[in-house]
Amino acid sequence: MDWECCWDKDAIALGDCPNIREGDEDLLESPRRRILEKCCDCPNFKRDLERFQASGHPLGPVFCLIHDEYRRQQIHIQSLISFLDSKSLEIRFLHELGSVLQSSVDLEEVLSVALTAITAGRGFGMNRAFLLMVDNKRDHLHGYLAIGPRNFEEAHQVWDEIAHNDMDLQTLAQSFRENKLTAERVKFHDILEQLSVPLSNTTHILVKALDGKKPLLVEDAYHHPDVDPEFARLLGVDTFLLMPLVSRNRRVGMIIADNCITHRHITEEDMHSLETFTFPVAFAIERASLYERLQEELSRVTEAHTKLKLQQELIVRMEKMALVGRITSSIAHSIRNPLMIIGGFARSMLKNTPAGDPKRNFIESIVGEARQLEGVLDEILNYSDSLYPTKDFWDINQLVETALHDSADTLRTSGYQSTFSAGSELPPAYIDFKQVSYCLRTIIQCDLNGAGRERLMDIHTRRVDDTIVIRIQDHGRYISQEELDAILVPFSSTQEMGAGLGLALCKTMLEKQGIPLYAQTVPEDGIIFTIILPIRKEEQQ
Repeated sequence: MDWECCWDKDAIALGDCPNIREGDEDLLESPRRRILEKCCDCPNFKRDLERFQASGHPLGPVFCLIHDEYRRQQIHIQSLISFLDSKSLEIRFLHELGSVLQSSVDLEEVLSVALTAITAGRGFGMNRAFLLMVDNKRDHLHGYLAIGPRNFEEAHQVWDEIAHNDMDLQTLAQSFRENKLTAERVKFHDILEQLSVPLSNTTHILVKALDGKKPLLVEDAYHHPDVDPEFARLLGVDTFLLMPLVSRNRRVGMIIADNCITHRHITEEDMHSLETFTFPVAFAIERASLYERLQEELSRVTEAHTKLKLQQELIVRMEKMALVGRITSSIAHSIRNPLMIIGGFARSMLKNTPAGDPKRNFIESIVGEARQLEGVLDEILNYSDSLYPTKDFWDINQLVETALHDSADTLRTSGYQSTFSAGSELPPAYIDFKQVSYCLRTIIQCDLNGAGRERLMDIHTRRVDDTIVIRIQDHGRYISQEELDAILVPFSSTQEMGAGLGLALCKTMLEKQGIPLYAQTVPEDGIIFTIILPIRKEEQQ
């Protein structure tokens, strides 16, 4: 019998077999491999078998049966190989995904990886995915994040970009988080805002799936008895997949996935693959959420610890200052009585001493020194009083006018002129009236060395946000900024006792009330004092 197929030849030439092409030259001299790899699928071989069976030879039916079984087994093996290849890809993908999820405690990163994995072609290849999170405080399931295109043009652009860049899952997720996370939230804001379901609504399809803890493939959603028509219209698809996120029996959230662009059928195999994926995602989201809450609690504890430490330091400082106050007050009161007697006798003697008496100069010196010592004692007693401020709401413009009125004689004696620009409609400030009034008078009457261009003092009040600012510019005095800073430090003045000491006490008084006092020299134009007063109580700020 003449055979059409070349299976009976030990060696053939290129072109004798239609199934052997360039690259298969090694099969030309190997009949065994040629028969197994090429001849069994060759139509010539099939016709040879049919002719062999028709010839009546008893082995004809047997060879046909063996050939058919071989073909069936070959197809089955190819199917298994294809299945194993797809599973190998899936396992590698899940391994890559698991590595990222296990190592991350950043909630945004976990969510970006999870949603990218669902929609990426290298992953599960769904067109669109929505993530809903459980809010245990409100007992709600609410839309949190979404990813995917909203039309075919956008989808085509995204797919081209992914194919062109050829990025792995982790790189895709990182790119999504850095470049598109906020934009995706904005793009799906209208849908996410409406994806809010009370967990108490057990008849809703989302709550049912979450309580059931198993993936649910919803088909024919517009006519499904368990799907609210409004919910189906909101998603805009007839078929979607619900994947509950449950970690250790705790409800974490829900993922809704669909193929709104390609309309590819979602199979049971897709659902089972995604079910395997949801377990590590749920655990990673729960862990990241717990870590986020832990960081918030740690931040609160750290802040509370810092406040406690500051309060402890404040208490220690106040105890030391209270001790200083008691000592200074005791010394001042002990000195004041004999000083007043000395000053009183000296002033009495001065009145009864004629102008030409040589003793008059000595008596005037005693009166002047006694008056200076009395001023120092007043400042020391004021410092002692500053340890216990009594606050209330006061009119600042009236306070400044009163301080100017009380200082009028001193300013006139020094040859000063003053102007006051009162801010309009100022709210009352929360201050200790007595202490702030003393500080204003001290600043207005302070006697610092140096002279400016003119004996003029400008005072302004205005509101800035939740404060009232008093600005005092003294054009008639000038010292360097270093000297001014030194004067503002209590009991460290480089000048004689009493000269400039009042400014340091004023700064201390105001700081006790939380009121900043700034002093800045302006070259050739005097000194600017700035006081910033609060208009609310501390608990209201």
